Amino acid sequence: MERIERPEKNWKFASSDITERKYFDDYMKAYEDMLINTSTKAAPWYIVPADRKWFSRYLVSEVILEKLKEMDPKYPELSKEELESLDKWKKILEEN
Repeated sequence: MERIERPEKNWKFASSDITERKYFDDYMKAYEDMLINTSTKAAPWYIVPADRKWFSRYLVSEVILEKLKEMDPKYPELSKEELESLDKWKKILEEN
C-alpha cells in the first residue's frame, strides 16, 4: 500500500506483485529449499535484513571480518632462491 500511497515510492510498485501474491507460499518454500540445499559449512548463506541499509552493510562487514579472522590470511612466502634473487633485481631497478 505504501508504494501506491506515497508518490516517492510509486516507482517501486508493479502490478505483477499483486498477481504473483497467490504464489507467495510456493516462493517461500522454494527459497527455503534452495537455502537448505545449497548452504554448506564451506560455503554458507547468510540472511541479512535489508530494511535498514546501514545495518545490512554493518552485518555483512562483521561476517567478512569474522571469516577473515578464521582464515588468518598470510602473504605468500618466497623460496630461498627467490629471496636471494631480490637483491639482484633491486640493483637492476636502481640502475635504470
